[in-house]
Amino acid sequence: MTSENITLQVDGETAMSRLGADLALALKAGDVLALSGDLGAGKSTLARAMICALAGNPDLDVPSPTFTLVQEYQARLPVLHADLYRIGSPDELDELGLDEAAERGVVLVEWPERAEGNLPGNPVAVTIEPSGKGRRITFDGPAFTLARIQRSLAIRDFLAEAGQGEADRIFMFGDASTRAYETITQPDTPIRILMDAPKRPDGPPIRNNKPYSQIAHLAESVTPFVAIGNALRQRGLAAPAIHAEDLDQGLLLIEHLGHGNFLDDGKPVAERYHLAAEVLAAFHAQPFPATLPVGGGTYVVPAYDRDALTIEAELLSDWYLPYFTGKPASDTLRAAYGAAWNQVCDQLDTAEKHLVIRDYHSPNLIWRPEESGLNRIGVIDFQDALIGPSAYDVASLAMDARVDIDPALEAWTKAAYVAARKAQGTFDVEGFERAYAIMAAQRNAKILGIFVRLNERDSKPVYLKHLPRIRSYFARAIAHPALDPVRRFVEDNGILAPADAR
Repeated sequence: MTSENITLQVDGETAMSRLGADLALALKAGDVLALSGDLGAGKSTLARAMICALAGNPDLDVPSPTFTLVQEYQARLPVLHADLYRIGSPDELDELGLDEAAERGVVLVEWPERAEGNLPGNPVAVTIEPSGKGRRITFDGPAFTLARIQRSLAIRDFLAEAGQGEADRIFMFGDASTRAYETITQPDTPIRILMDAPKRPDGPPIRNNKPYSQIAHLAESVTPFVAIGNALRQRGLAAPAIHAEDLDQGLLLIEHLGHGNFLDDGKPVAERYHLAAEVLAAFHAQPFPATLPVGGGTYVVPAYDRDALTIEAELLSDWYLPYFTGKPASDTLRAAYGAAWNQVCDQLDTAEKHLVIRDYHSPNLIWRPEESGLNRIGVIDFQDALIGPSAYDVASLAMDARVDIDPALEAWTKAAYVAARKAQGTFDVEGFERAYAIMAAQRNAKILGIFVRLNERDSKPVYLKHLPRIRSYFARAIAHPALDPVRRFVEDNGILAPADAR
């Protein structure tokens, strides 16, 4: 499948190198770029810029493979750079390993005409021609690849409108959704973060003719991030300021809150968890409206309703139980599990409600030692926030999904929150403890399912290493009397291994 081609004018070697770096951000494993043009057209300049960007090293030595024919580079994506000028016939391609390289990473080919149409995969033809004082570059190939290239070019235009058209873009990371991030650097300008979050399509309907994303109220655009981020800053949280936004395209240029790791050498630091709990306490002491201004309109923060709570908890029966038992959960088992959670959720009707940030834990918290007070904790992930039991975020912090939190540190973190809330005035400690246990159990049931799903659906087995920790947290949470229906279900069906239940 092809799409209308992309044509652009590039003037000068600096602009050509910038284009190469932008292209690198659009590439994925399996991409093959066929670079055509006369001698001196700029093919090697473009290829070198892509390789340096993928390697994250602008000073990387990238010699022309004219005599070696191919040169390989270990980078964010493995790259094979080929120059076919000296091959005698297409039959020699088999010896160059282009097919194998395309399976693992990216292949850049100069003088692709010598291959006579025998390049692997679905190549993107990149044609470089003289045009005025510069070059006209045309991209033609599969629509899905051209769409990624066009997206990267649109980001460059977005940065230009924000006054950072000549900035360096450096791949930061992508998360489990369609979001990706870049660091944006330009002389005399603070480092900023580019959030690339195109509107994500809904999945198939799974209940009441609604997809999972709608039932669980997952953000489908950057609008919630802007609305909630503004409201968090107004209430004293160190959420990133937004320097430029394009809500329709899903592009944001935001403040870089710093490089400080909330953990220390991968281990929890008790004082930081204590402070993060106090940040939540100070935040929860302030009213939070469900309707927020954004982009000339309003955004209504969804409620963490029973449908959302239960469909998340059911990820355990949908994904974790089949993984744990080796067979799909029966309809009877699923019904019993759902009924147990419905009994438990009845107890949340009287729980204190506030904004639930939803992933308030170490990957999404920035340690800022240069700041003072509560401002030392930066908060960066809140686009999926809901209005629900305020105890949820305390549980997210005190049972951090990405690092082992022993019972003593969990209790100390929770106690710091309770002490801060009691210092503000009347606080229902018993009600908090009940809601905390319920939300901790619900969250960890959800995460057990998500981590298995990431392995089985998305081929990300690295998440399985976290399962013992999450099972341990789940076992801790369901020990509270409020979770008796769920605990009985777990015990009756032998869901937790003996070591996890201790």
